[in-house]
Amino acid sequence: MIRRGFLCLCLLLAPTAQAATIHLRDDAGQALAFSRPPQRIIALAPHLTELLFATGAGAQVVGVDSASDYPKAAQTLPRVGDFSRINFELILALKPDLVIVWVGGNRAADIHRLQQLGVPVLQTQATRLDDVARLLRLIGLASGHAREGERAAQDFSARLATLRVRPGRKPPVRVFYQVWDRPLMTVGGTHWISDALALCGARNVFADLHALSLVVSREAVLQRAPELIVSGSDAPDMRSTWQQFTGLPAVRNRAFVRVDADRLHRLTPRLIGGVAELCTAIEPYVR
Repeated sequence: MIRRGFLCLCLLLAPTAQAATIHLRDDAGQALAFSRPPQRIIALAPHLTELLFATGAGAQVVGVDSASDYPKAAQTLPRVGDFSRINFELILALKPDLVIVWVGGNRAADIHRLQQLGVPVLQTQATRLDDVARLLRLIGLASGHAREGERAAQDFSARLATLRVRPGRKPPVRVFYQVWDRPLMTVGGTHWISDALALCGARNVFADLHALSLVVSREAVLQRAPELIVSGSDAPDMRSTWQQFTGLPAVRNRAFVRVDADRLHRLTPRLIGGVAELCTAIEPYVR
């Protein structure tokens, strides 16, 4: 009787143990498997930190990059480096069972070094607005919060669907999005900000360049004759830079707009608010 009871208990527990095993494939095509959800996670980009908290895995985060400042709970976590330099000794001291990286945002050499050290690495890639929902699902699954990740992804997609292209003139207003002034940096056609501009009824004048971000010359901007110049709130004031070019349509129209970079520049659920703000800011110019 005791043996039969023990056997029944084992049969009841077996499916539970099997269900706890996590199998996934990251954005680099790497297969990962965890016998239980990782309990000590390090995020090496601000949006990855925020996505972990958004999926309910905040309590499992033991280290972040130096720019991770949201949510507030992330501000007290150990800093393990930034996009240019990683403190591998500190990472090992934190004993992570998963490090999440951003391909393109973190150096390939640093990602390779982490793998050499035997640290499980989840590689993520993101360039489009829709990638937020996909990453919520991936990170939710990887951290043992698949249900919460799915809910957050569905909420993001539903809110994104409510943002429609505003009725406006055709062709769309031509926009130069200025990320920085020295060097003069902008975003290319593969960047989610190009998606956001199109959603708002505008067109990135450098959308034909297949790059996430790039340095351009002032002559190239003048040649593409943007009717509106937009920049993030973290960039220097752009008006003084462009005022001398009186032949530029944006200058003639006094068409300069600044938006909240903290929301628009990060692929997180808060991006919806950044896109909505962008649409509202440029609406007078797309009518």
